[in-house]
Amino acid sequence: MCCHVCKVPAPWGTGTGSVCSAPSPTGPCNLPGARPGSMARSGQPPGAGPGSMARSGQPPGAGPGSMARSGQPPGTRPGSAALVNASSRCQAGLEKLFKISLRQVFQCAPPPLRAPPRQLQCCGNRKFFLADGTQPCCFTSLKLRAPSGWRCSPAPWTQGSPSPAQSRSRALRWPCWAWGCCGSLASLDLYEAVEPLLPTLQELGIVVWVLGPGPCPPGVTSLQELMEEASDEPVPSDLSTPKDMMDTCLYIFTSGTTGLPKAARISHLKCIMCLGFYRLVGASSKDVIYVALPLYHMSGSLLGIVGCIGIGATCVLKRKFSASQFWGDCQHYGVTVFQYIGELCRYLVNQPKGEGQREHGLRLAVGSGLRPDVWREFLRRFGNVRIVETYGMTEGNVTFFNYTSTLGAVGRGSFLYRLFCPFELVRYDLLQGAPVRDAAGWCQRVGPGETGLLIAPVTPQNPFLGYAGGRELSEHKLLRGVFAEGDAYFNTGDLMAQDAAGFVYFRDRTGDTYRWKGENVATTEVAEALAALDSLQEVNVYGVAVPGYEGRAGMAAIVLRPGCELDGAQLYSHVVEFLPPYARPRFLRVQDHLEMTQTFKQHKVRLASEGCDPTRLPDPLYLLDDASEAYVPLTPRLWEGVVSGAVRI
Repeated sequence: MCCHVCKVPAPWGTGTGSVCSAPSPTGPCNLPGARPGSMARSGQPPGAGPGSMARSGQPPGAGPGSMARSGQPPGTRPGSAALVNASSRCQAGLEKLFKISLRQVFQCAPPPLRAPPRQLQCCGNRKFFLADGTQPCCFTSLKLRAPSGWRCSPAPWTQGSPSPAQSRSRALRWPCWAWGCCGSLASLDLYEAVEPLLPTLQELGIVVWVLGPGPCPPGVTSLQELMEEASDEPVPSDLSTPKDMMDTCLYIFTSGTTGLPKAARISHLKCIMCLGFYRLVGASSKDVIYVALPLYHMSGSLLGIVGCIGIGATCVLKRKFSASQFWGDCQHYGVTVFQYIGELCRYLVNQPKGEGQREHGLRLAVGSGLRPDVWREFLRRFGNVRIVETYGMTEGNVTFFNYTSTLGAVGRGSFLYRLFCPFELVRYDLLQGAPVRDAAGWCQRVGPGETGLLIAPVTPQNPFLGYAGGRELSEHKLLRGVFAEGDAYFNTGDLMAQDAAGFVYFRDRTGDTYRWKGENVATTEVAEALAALDSLQEVNVYGVAVPGYEGRAGMAAIVLRPGCELDGAQLYSHVVEFLPPYARPRFLRVQDHLEMTQTFKQHKVRLASEGCDPTRLPDPLYLLDDASEAYVPLTPRLWEGVVSGAVRI
């Protein structure tokens, strides 16, 4: 059976929730069983509810969570969610739309592509292409949030988004220069970040496309107009089929050690495997999945959006996560699955208790980075929700799934699991920043319960594709000669421990662990201990350099719960009870809120660089004082005593 709109065969049959997103001059797709929330290219589908969207304008009956294709529709609240429904059956329709559009765009490219390429091999329908089958050409993008121009796509332009730590213009300039981009794609509302660089981009022969309603500013091309003119005919297979599934499908930018973004290579095979992500964790086409993660990262785009397409599920796409709106969204849209990162769950448990927080249909939460204390509180506050904690890296070749919902674990490394996803835990020297090697030069495996560096063998079955650019960018992530001459392992940079039952637990990032008094201190373990105190709402632990001392002293930036004051004696008693002497934070910094990255990770490097000098910091500082058995205010005079050695820490 074929869809009457896009004429794409439906090999998986027709079932409830079927939808087509291909262009339609006549209105919505009327495949049998289509349910409210389905979308067509133009017009409003019959029976569409408050979450439905149309290509332009405000759909009839739209409620607070609705979005239109262009701009923010009247009456919507900031950060409102878009209810989108995608089916595996319509995947070909989505691909056709992307390929045709980009093919049309490519034929309009300025020098160095002075003429339409004889062949255009599309790698993943997103940023990177091979012109004439040989010359690699890449597109970059400027997308720091979910695009307003796409209804249910995995935001093809967002994958090239630069590191949020860089300014927009600098981040755009860097990939254009470093990787020879020939095109830049941006939404209309972010064009102001591109405009200052427009002369430079044109000088480099980089064409700028804007996604959004016209008219476009001078010097740029409207991608939307080209899409309107694109043919609906299927793309020939020789232009749309990769020659090798391990070829690069797209690049996702991650932060490098220098702070500049690195483009991690993602293969066609890895993208296809993401189609089955939600099926692996127990979701189905009947589920409504809530995604509020940035679409320029793998979790939000490939796992979130592509994963929804893979099982034909409904996706609620939130422009920006709001803890206060979350449970209302769940009730309004009938959310059954929530894709999280740990910080989002912490935001939820820190919200004041209110009505309706247990009156929801949420049955499954899947994600990564959930601390055990937040895990417990989440279940206690919000009911019996199955939590599937996972572990993985954008460029990595090892993953874990905690199918059994064992508290605190990221997965289980059983014998069978190691057969298709091998890994090792080796001893790591934090002071040297390298694995410990024996007299023969080989790395040493840790025993059950010991913390070690997670590494994974690089083999044809478990490859590491590396990064775009120089070989040295990829080489620094590899360990060679680990257990035998000539072997190679991917270095995750994460410290893990595996218990006697095989469960694997995340301990810390190597860069987040510091050394004090000859001991290694894991920031996550200290943060978990402090967070158990009721008066503390948020905790960020890091190490700071103190004049006259080797290593780094522990410091915690904390946020107090509303209505609470810092009780130095109570906090002192708490850390003495739950932490060994070397792990107790010597300094406290009280803040109104903790700054986060765009991916909801805590800033540590900047806080560590600011140190603990009260004459340079505006926030209240406290010092652990064993004599008075309390945390006492750190005054400039007291700090002088610390620096001179008169006050020992």
